[in-house]
Amino acid sequence: MEMESEPYVRLASLRQLHQAMADMNTARSLADTLQTVADGSVTALGYEMACVNLVRPDGDLVVAAFSGNSAAEALITGRVGSRESWERRLNMGEAWGDLRFIPHTEGWVLDDDDVPQWYTDGPEPRFEDEWHPSDRLFAPMYAPGVQGSGSGELLGVISVDRPRNGRHPGAWGREALQMYAFQAAIAISNARLRSNMQRALVRLEREQQALRASEESFRQAFEYAPSGMAIAEMGGDQHGRILRTNDALCRLLGRPASAMRRYSFSDLVHPEDIGTLLRTSAEGGRAELRLGRRDGTYVWVSLRNSVVADAADGPRFLLTHVEDIEERKRRELQLAHRASHDSLTGLPNSAELRSRLSARLCRRPAQADELDSLDAAYGHPAAYDVNGHGFDFASGTDSYDGFDHHVHTVAPEGERDDGTKGLAVLFCDLDGFKSINDRFGHNAGDAVLIEVARRLSRGVRDGDTVARLGGDEFVILADGLGKADAQDLAVRLRNEIIQPIRAEGRAVRVGASFGIGWAHCGMTADEVLKSADERMYVEKRSRPKQHRRAG
Repeated sequence: MEMESEPYVRLASLRQLHQAMADMNTARSLADTLQTVADGSVTALGYEMACVNLVRPDGDLVVAAFSGNSAAEALITGRVGSRESWERRLNMGEAWGDLRFIPHTEGWVLDDDDVPQWYTDGPEPRFEDEWHPSDRLFAPMYAPGVQGSGSGELLGVISVDRPRNGRHPGAWGREALQMYAFQAAIAISNARLRSNMQRALVRLEREQQALRASEESFRQAFEYAPSGMAIAEMGGDQHGRILRTNDALCRLLGRPASAMRRYSFSDLVHPEDIGTLLRTSAEGGRAELRLGRRDGTYVWVSLRNSVVADAADGPRFLLTHVEDIEERKRRELQLAHRASHDSLTGLPNSAELRSRLSARLCRRPAQADELDSLDAAYGHPAAYDVNGHGFDFASGTDSYDGFDHHVHTVAPEGERDDGTKGLAVLFCDLDGFKSINDRFGHNAGDAVLIEVARRLSRGVRDGDTVARLGGDEFVILADGLGKADAQDLAVRLRNEIIQPIRAEGRAVRVGASFGIGWAHCGMTADEVLKSADERMYVEKRSRPKQHRRAG
C-alpha cells in the first residue's frame, strides 16, 4: 500500500491489503503463513523491509520470517532475542494503539541488546514526519479475541522499516498495520492449530498403524502358536464362554473352531476339576486340569489365564494359554504309582497300605498336656486324626477342618459274631514259599508271588485293598465285614492260593496262613497290622505242618 495523502487511499491499495490477508489465511503451513505475513507487510502495507519475530515455547522470540532484503534475511533469520529485551522495546517509545514506535532519538539505548537488528542507510530527516534510518516500528501480535496493548498472550511481533514514501505512517497507515497484525495473529494461531492437528493426525495414523501391526502380530502369534490359545468372556452370565480358539487347541481337543464357540471351559473340564477351573478363571491364574476331547477322553493340560482389557473402560477378556502336559502327567503318575506300589506284583506296597489304613483311623488322645492345649484352643475335648485335623471325641466328628466329617471305625467284640461290621485286616503269609525259591530259583519264586497277587485281587470285592507287605506276606483290607464274613473270605482266598501254580515250566504249590485283625479308632496302623500278624502266627502254629501247604 502506497503511503498516499490521507484520508485518500486508492482502491487498488485496499485490494492489495485484502489479498495479503487472504494469502496468509490460506497458507499451507505455519512457515508459509509467517513468510506470507512478512511479504504482505512489504507488498500491501508499503514498507521496504519486514521481519516476523515469533515467540518460542521458552518465551524468547526468534526471527521466523524476513522480507524485502536478502542480505538482511541471511544475516538475522533464525536468530533469537530474549523476552526481556523485547519487553523493554514494547514498553518504551510512543504507543500508537497496539503499535509501538521508538524514534531514533530514543532507540540508541537499544543498540547493544540481544535483539537481532538491521540498519538501513539514509540521510538525516529534512522535515518533522520524515522517517529516520534508526526509527523502529513494532506491531505486536496478540492471541485472537484479545485486544488492547499487552493485555493478551503475545504470539510475536512484526517489525517494519522505512515506508516507501519516506514518511511516518499517518492514522490510516497505523490502523492498517494494527489491523494487519491482528489478522496475522489469527492466521498464525490457525496455522499452529492446523499444524498441531496435522501432527496429531500423523501421530494418530502412526499409532493406528502400530496398533494394526500389533493386532496382526497378536493374530499371527495367536493363530500359529504351537500350543493352544483361546479368548473367553470374563464376568457376567457368559463368563468363560469361548469366543475364539487357535488351530493348536482345536487339534488338541479334536473339535472344530465353530464347535468350540458353543462351549465354555466349564463345559469341557473334567467334573473333578471344576473347582480348580473356577479358582483359576476368577481373576486369572494358572492350574493343571483335564479337558474333554471330542472322543470322550480327557487330556491333562496346563491352563494359564491372563486378564486383558479391550480398552481403558471397556470389557475385559480372559486370554487362555493351554499347554498339553499329558506326557508329563503320565510320567508323574507312573512315578507316584511306583512309589506306592510293589514293582513285582503291582499291588500297593507297605507304605501305601499303611497310608490307606491310617486314613480310616483317628489317633488315640494326646498326652495330658497336649490335650489340655487342644481343649483350650477349641473349647472341648479334642485330639488329632492322621491328617492333623482336630477331632472331637464327644461328637465323633472332625472339629475344624471344614470338610468331610470323620466316621469312627468300629470292630466286632468277643469270639462270636455279634452282627457288628468293621474293617477286617487279613494278614496272609505263604507256606512253603522258601523251598520253591531254594529248589527252583528266584524266577520261579517271583512267578508264584505274581500269581498269588492275581488270585488275591480276583478273590476280593471292588474297593477292598490287596497289598504286598514284603517277601511272601500279603495284607487284605476289607471294610464292612462281620467276623463270619472275614473268616469265609480267608477260607476262600486260601483255597484259591493252594491251587497249582505254573512256574518255570512246572506246577508248584504253596499254602497260606491267614490272621484276621480288626481296625478301630484309637489304634495306629502298625498296631492293627501287628495284631493281624500275631493272629496269623497263632493260626499257623495251630495247624499241623503237613496241612500248611497242599502239594
